[in-house]
Amino acid sequence: MITLQRPGALQALPPLSLYVHLPWCLKKCPYCDFNSHEVAGPAIPLVPLQPSTKPGLSPALEAQYLDALRADLESALPQIWGRRIHSIFIGGGTPSLFSPEGIDRLLADIRARLTYDPDCEVTLEANPGTFEKDRFKAFRQAGVNRLSIGVQSFDDAKLKALGRVHNRAQAIAAVEEAQACFDTFNLDLMYALPGQNQADLDADLQQALAFTPPHLSLYHLTMEPNTRFATQPPKDLPDEDTAFDMLDSLIEATGRAGLERYEISAYARKGHRALHNLNYWQFGDYLGIGAGAHSKISFPDRIVRQVRWREPQAYMTQALQGKACSNEHDISLKARPFEYMLNALRLKEGFELARFTERTGLPITSIQQAMQEAEAKGLLARDLQRAWPTDKGFDFLSDLQALFLQEE
Repeated sequence: MITLQRPGALQALPPLSLYVHLPWCLKKCPYCDFNSHEVAGPAIPLVPLQPSTKPGLSPALEAQYLDALRADLESALPQIWGRRIHSIFIGGGTPSLFSPEGIDRLLADIRARLTYDPDCEVTLEANPGTFEKDRFKAFRQAGVNRLSIGVQSFDDAKLKALGRVHNRAQAIAAVEEAQACFDTFNLDLMYALPGQNQADLDADLQQALAFTPPHLSLYHLTMEPNTRFATQPPKDLPDEDTAFDMLDSLIEATGRAGLERYEISAYARKGHRALHNLNYWQFGDYLGIGAGAHSKISFPDRIVRQVRWREPQAYMTQALQGKACSNEHDISLKARPFEYMLNALRLKEGFELARFTERTGLPITSIQQAMQEAEAKGLLARDLQRAWPTDKGFDFLSDLQALFLQEE
């Protein structure tokens, strides 16, 4: 008996993660293209984080937004019935602007509605500019088990050029507190900064490595569209060759320090890879709640992308009415190879050939020609089980990914 199967049908659903977007920041960084909004003006009053003088969200606004997140999650539950949550990532914006009590309430609301995997990773993004003593400890007690700290640099001049609200001393104090409270944490650093030379970068990296971080994320400063830097680029940016040299030095130094580069921008000690990000890169599913959050949810017969309302006030209004999603569309069969490769080829280990079929519902023959072309150009290597980017493929990742783009 022959069983006919709809093209693109999935035999098994991938792991599911939850992303929660908290959209407010103390100040919008000039390089940032995320959906973040400054806490300023009468509509978003500021309150001090006691006993410091740093501002945070008003209790009323925090409570209103948490109400909206709960309503958003409840409306989305029918799409993910029976599925366990593999990881949670609370991103922004600056989630550490929210009080520990607010984060505790958020995670309690999630636990009441979703089933966690036993080893569920719960990450919170934190900004040293919102740091105060025992604040990170309180986040840990609320249920966060991994912190991601947006340091970017330990150099005061570079931090000022990037528009950051913290300084070197605050960054060091924040990382020391994270060390004391968390078994695993991540530090974000940027390179190719305005006026930065190799010695400056070496000093930044050595300061970061002095904390023996379990995980490092190292990002090249880029001029993203719709940012202030895109229209008013900073002066004295290192040229492309210098930036490549900087990256080579980062790879070498992190390797000596016991950190493995497992993704284009991610370096980790054994047992400390970011599970949430790995799920993205392996084309797993994620439900995104919060202003502007994106979702990718698989069903046996289709894969769906969703976007929430972007502006925080509009999001809160719509979410409380059960209409948090502003638009939704299916990922077409022709788009799936590129979307898969856009993620999977970021990984140093690449992907299992069988995993491609499992996650896209497409036969491996659908990308055979593109893989052959990538191999011929020296961008991709493979064996009978896996395919992975070569060193050249990592250096020219966009060119490699583009080979899998198909005309609609």
